[in-house]
Amino acid sequence: MATVYHLFFGVLFITLCSIVGAGHHTVGMKRPLLWQETKDNSLPQKIIDIASGEIGVREATGNNDGKRVEEYLRYTNLGKGYAWCSAFVSWCFGQAGLQEPRNPWSPALFPNARTYCRGDACRRPVTWLKINPADIFGIYGKSVRRIHHVGLVKSVQDSYLITIEGNSNNRVESRRRHLSTVYALANWVGGGK
Repeated sequence: MATVYHLFFGVLFITLCSIVGAGHHTVGMKRPLLWQETKDNSLPQKIIDIASGEIGVREATGNNDGKRVEEYLRYTNLGKGYAWCSAFVSWCFGQAGLQEPRNPWSPALFPNARTYCRGDACRRPVTWLKINPADIFGIYGKSVRRIHHVGLVKSVQDSYLITIEGNSNNRVESRRRHLSTVYALANWVGGGK
């Protein structure tokens, strides 16, 4: 009888671990496809392809300037010298044929209708299942008391985002960010929340 008892709970344990493991994006396991990904993945992939093509663009003098950087800024009606992470994200969406977002101010990319998590909610494994390519992430700055940096989600690996972001180390680059550092996530492709 003890063997049946242990066998039953062993199978139950394995089943629960496999369900929870999908939420944690364990190494070697692929995240299950979400509805947005299976229905139409072309637009998010187009945005990611556009952003990927910009990796390596650098500021000319380290002062938020340079031909391409100024093009991102102009897209949001700013000239050289301004922080450009939000302008870069907006430019990528525009190049993919979307009218929005088109704003150089990072907090403006997280309206309630588009934002599906803020603060601690972004650290919950259940939220991780909602993350899609081309979602926008926001980093909170304590000194300015608002979101002060944004970028695009390329993919999720375990509890990390693989990102493409502008104005990161004075250039466009791909980074690996732990989800504990992310303050907000927004979806501008699939209709928001």
